[in-house]
Amino acid sequence: MTTEAVSPLDLDALLQDAAVAHGHLCAGQVLGVRMAMHACHLLGVEEPRGKDRKRLVTFVEIDRCATDAIGVVTGCRLGKRALKFVDWGKMAATFIDLQRTAGADVYGGVRVAARESSRDLARERFPEMTDKNQQQMRAYRELSDDDLFSVEQVEVTLPPNEFPGFKGGRVACAECGEGINYKREVVIDGRVLCHGCAAPERRYYRVIS
Repeated sequence: MTTEAVSPLDLDALLQDAAVAHGHLCAGQVLGVRMAMHACHLLGVEEPRGKDRKRLVTFVEIDRCATDAIGVVTGCRLGKRALKFVDWGKMAATFIDLQRTAGADVYGGVRVAARESSRDLARERFPEMTDKNQQQMRAYRELSDDDLFSVEQVEVTLPPNEFPGFKGGRVACAECGEGINYKREVVIDGRVLCHGCAAPERRYYRVIS
Protein backbone atom coordinates (compact mmCIF):
# COMPACT_ATOMS: atom_id res chain seq x y z
CA MET A 1 0.00 0.00 0.00
CA THR A 2 1.47 3.35 -1.05
CA THR A 3 -1.06 5.95 -0.02
CA GLU A 4 0.86 7.06 3.08
CA ALA A 5 3.77 8.14 0.88
CA VAL A 6 1.69 9.77 -1.82
CA SER A 7 1.59 13.30 -0.43
CA PRO A 8 0.59 15.31 2.63
CA LEU A 9 -2.96 14.94 1.34
CA ASP A 10 -5.00 12.68 3.61
CA LEU A 11 -6.84 9.86 1.84
CA ASP A 12 -9.63 9.40 4.39
CA ALA A 13 -10.36 13.12 4.58
CA LEU A 14 -10.44 13.43 0.80
CA LEU A 15 -12.76 10.46 0.48
CA GLN A 16 -15.13 12.13 2.93
CA ASP A 17 -15.00 15.33 0.87
CA ALA A 18 -15.58 13.34 -2.31
CA ALA A 19 -18.60 11.59 -0.82
CA VAL A 20 -20.12 14.95 0.13
CA ALA A 21 -19.44 16.46 -3.29
CA HIS A 22 -20.73 13.45 -5.24
CA GLY A 23 -23.56 12.43 -2.92
CA HIS A 24 -22.16 9.01 -2.03
CA LEU A 25 -18.90 7.09 -1.95
CA CYS A 26 -18.27 4.42 -4.57
CA ALA A 27 -15.37 2.60 -6.20
CA GLY A 28 -15.04 5.25 -8.90
CA GLN A 29 -14.70 7.95 -6.27
CA VAL A 30 -11.92 6.05 -4.50
CA LEU A 31 -10.12 5.50 -7.80
CA GLY A 32 -10.43 9.19 -8.74
CA VAL A 33 -9.08 10.35 -5.40
CA ARG A 34 -6.12 7.97 -5.62
CA MET A 35 -5.46 8.99 -9.24
CA ALA A 36 -5.35 12.69 -8.39
CA MET A 37 -3.26 12.12 -5.27
CA HIS A 38 -0.75 10.11 -7.31
CA ALA A 39 -0.52 12.84 -9.95
CA CYS A 40 0.03 15.51 -7.29
CA HIS A 41 2.80 13.42 -5.76
CA LEU A 42 4.49 12.95 -9.13
CA LEU A 43 4.31 16.68 -9.88
CA GLY A 44 5.36 17.79 -6.41
CA VAL A 45 2.07 19.59 -5.82
CA GLU A 46 1.65 19.41 -2.06
CA GLU A 47 -1.40 21.60 -1.50
CA PRO A 48 -3.52 21.73 -4.67
CA ARG A 49 -6.38 23.40 -2.83
CA GLY A 50 -4.05 25.66 -0.84
CA LYS A 51 -0.76 27.32 -1.75
CA ASP A 52 -0.53 25.37 -5.04
CA ARG A 53 -4.12 26.06 -6.09
CA LYS A 54 -3.16 27.90 -9.30
CA ARG A 55 -0.67 25.33 -10.56
CA LEU A 56 -2.93 22.67 -12.04
CA VAL A 57 -5.10 22.38 -15.13
CA THR A 58 -6.68 18.94 -15.44
CA PHE A 59 -8.05 17.20 -18.52
CA VAL A 60 -10.49 14.41 -17.64
CA GLU A 61 -11.45 11.80 -20.22
CA ILE A 62 -14.72 10.47 -18.81
CA ASP A 63 -17.87 11.92 -17.23
CA ARG A 64 -18.16 9.45 -14.39
CA CYS A 65 -17.75 9.36 -10.61
CA ALA A 66 -13.97 9.61 -10.70
CA THR A 67 -14.16 13.02 -12.36
CA ASP A 68 -15.95 14.53 -9.35
CA ALA A 69 -13.33 13.03 -7.05
CA ILE A 70 -10.48 14.43 -9.17
CA GLY A 71 -12.03 17.88 -8.87
CA VAL A 72 -12.23 17.52 -5.09
CA VAL A 73 -8.55 16.64 -4.74
CA THR A 74 -7.12 19.13 -7.25
CA GLY A 75 -9.53 21.99 -6.70
CA CYS A 76 -9.92 22.16 -10.50
CA ARG A 77 -13.44 23.11 -11.53
CA LEU A 78 -15.16 23.43 -14.89
CA GLY A 79 -16.48 26.84 -13.89
CA LYS A 80 -12.95 27.99 -13.09
CA ARG A 81 -11.75 26.74 -16.50
CA ALA A 82 -9.15 24.63 -14.70
CA LEU A 83 -11.02 21.39 -15.49
CA LYS A 84 -11.24 20.40 -19.16
CA PHE A 85 -13.44 17.56 -20.44
CA VAL A 86 -12.25 15.40 -23.32
CA ASP A 87 -14.97 12.87 -24.16
CA TRP A 88 -12.84 9.78 -24.80
CA GLY A 89 -14.67 7.43 -22.42
CA LYS A 90 -11.45 6.47 -20.63
CA MET A 91 -10.76 6.29 -16.91
CA ALA A 92 -7.81 8.62 -17.29
CA ALA A 93 -6.81 12.22 -16.67
CA THR A 94 -3.94 14.50 -17.61
CA PHE A 95 -2.64 16.82 -14.91
CA ILE A 96 -0.78 19.85 -16.25
CA ASP A 97 1.56 21.83 -14.00
CA LEU A 98 1.62 25.45 -15.14
CA GLN A 99 5.04 25.85 -13.54
CA ARG A 100 6.50 23.31 -15.98
CA THR A 101 6.95 25.42 -19.09
CA ALA A 102 8.21 23.40 -22.04
CA GLY A 103 8.00 26.11 -24.70
CA ALA A 104 5.65 28.77 -26.02
CA ASP A 105 2.20 27.86 -24.67
CA VAL A 106 3.42 24.33 -23.92
CA TYR A 107 3.32 22.88 -20.39
CA GLY A 108 4.43 19.59 -18.89
CA GLY A 109 2.53 17.16 -16.76
CA VAL A 110 1.45 13.56 -16.34
CA ARG A 111 -1.33 11.47 -17.82
CA VAL A 112 -2.57 8.87 -15.34
CA ALA A 113 -4.76 6.01 -16.56
CA ALA A 114 -6.46 3.27 -14.55
CA ARG A 115 -5.16 -0.19 -15.39
CA GLU A 116 -7.76 -2.65 -16.66
CA SER A 117 -6.06 -5.30 -14.52
CA SER A 118 -7.04 -3.52 -11.29
CA ARG A 119 -10.52 -5.09 -11.38
CA ASP A 120 -9.04 -8.57 -11.67
CA LEU A 121 -6.69 -7.77 -8.79
CA ALA A 122 -9.66 -6.69 -6.67
CA ARG A 123 -11.29 -10.08 -7.25
CA GLU A 124 -8.05 -11.92 -6.51
CA ARG A 125 -7.27 -10.04 -3.32
CA PHE A 126 -10.75 -10.07 -1.83
CA PRO A 127 -12.65 -13.10 -3.20
CA GLU A 128 -14.70 -13.34 0.00
CA MET A 129 -16.43 -10.03 -0.79
CA THR A 130 -19.47 -10.68 -2.98
CA ASP A 131 -20.46 -7.04 -3.45
CA LYS A 132 -18.40 -5.87 -6.44
CA ASN A 133 -18.49 -2.18 -5.48
CA GLN A 134 -17.36 -2.86 -1.92
CA GLN A 135 -14.69 -5.24 -3.23
CA GLN A 136 -13.33 -2.61 -5.60
CA MET A 137 -13.56 0.16 -3.02
CA ARG A 138 -11.35 -1.80 -0.65
CA ALA A 139 -8.92 -2.80 -3.37
CA TYR A 140 -8.64 0.73 -4.73
CA ARG A 141 -7.81 1.96 -1.24
CA GLU A 142 -5.12 -0.65 -0.64
CA LEU A 143 -3.51 -1.54 -3.99
CA SER A 144 -0.25 0.21 -4.84
CA ASP A 145 -0.16 3.10 -7.30
CA ASP A 146 1.73 0.86 -9.73
CA ASP A 147 -1.01 -1.76 -9.51
CA LEU A 148 -3.71 0.82 -10.12
CA PHE A 149 -2.25 3.18 -12.68
CA SER A 150 -0.08 3.60 -15.71
CA VAL A 151 1.69 6.96 -16.05
CA GLU A 152 2.97 8.91 -19.04
CA GLN A 153 5.03 12.10 -18.98
CA VAL A 154 3.25 14.45 -21.38
CA GLU A 155 3.16 17.97 -22.78
CA VAL A 156 0.01 19.93 -23.62
CA THR A 157 -0.38 23.09 -25.67
CA LEU A 158 -2.40 25.54 -23.61
CA PRO A 159 -2.79 28.99 -25.19
CA PRO A 160 -3.59 31.99 -22.97
CA ASN A 161 -7.30 31.93 -23.84
CA GLU A 162 -7.56 28.46 -22.26
CA PHE A 163 -6.15 29.55 -18.91
CA PRO A 164 -8.21 29.84 -15.72
CA GLY A 165 -9.26 33.43 -15.20
CA PHE A 166 -8.80 34.46 -18.84
CA LYS A 167 -11.07 37.36 -19.73
CA GLY A 168 -11.24 37.67 -23.46
CA GLY A 169 -13.43 39.57 -25.85
CA ARG A 170 -17.04 38.67 -26.55
CA VAL A 171 -18.60 38.71 -29.99
CA ALA A 172 -22.15 38.15 -31.20
CA CYS A 173 -23.14 35.53 -33.73
CA ALA A 174 -24.31 37.20 -36.95
CA GLU A 175 -27.05 34.58 -37.34
CA CYS A 176 -28.63 33.98 -33.90
CA GLY A 177 -27.26 37.01 -32.05
CA GLU A 178 -26.04 35.00 -29.07
CA GLY A 179 -22.77 35.99 -27.42
CA ILE A 180 -19.63 33.90 -27.97
CA ASN A 181 -16.75 33.85 -25.49
CA TYR A 182 -13.14 32.60 -25.44
CA LYS A 183 -12.55 32.80 -29.21
CA ARG A 184 -14.98 30.00 -29.96
CA GLU A 185 -16.46 31.81 -32.96
CA VAL A 186 -16.20 30.59 -36.56
CA VAL A 187 -15.71 33.01 -39.46
CA ILE A 188 -17.32 31.94 -42.75
CA ASP A 189 -17.37 34.26 -45.76
CA GLY A 190 -16.56 37.15 -43.45
CA ARG A 191 -19.46 36.42 -41.07
CA VAL A 192 -18.84 35.70 -37.40
CA LEU A 193 -20.87 32.64 -36.40
CA CYS A 194 -21.29 30.38 -33.41
CA HIS A 195 -20.66 26.67 -33.91
CA GLY A 196 -24.39 25.92 -33.94
CA CYS A 197 -25.10 28.35 -36.77
CA ALA A 198 -21.92 27.52 -38.68
CA ALA A 199 -22.93 23.85 -38.92
CA PRO A 200 -26.59 23.36 -37.90
CA GLU A 201 -26.46 19.69 -38.87
CA ARG A 202 -23.84 19.11 -36.16
CA ARG A 203 -25.75 20.72 -33.29
CA TYR A 204 -26.11 18.57 -30.20
CA TYR A 205 -29.71 19.84 -29.80
CA ARG A 206 -32.74 20.07 -32.10
CA VAL A 207 -35.03 23.11 -31.99
CA ILE A 208 -38.68 22.00 -31.85
CA SER A 209 -40.46 25.35 -31.46
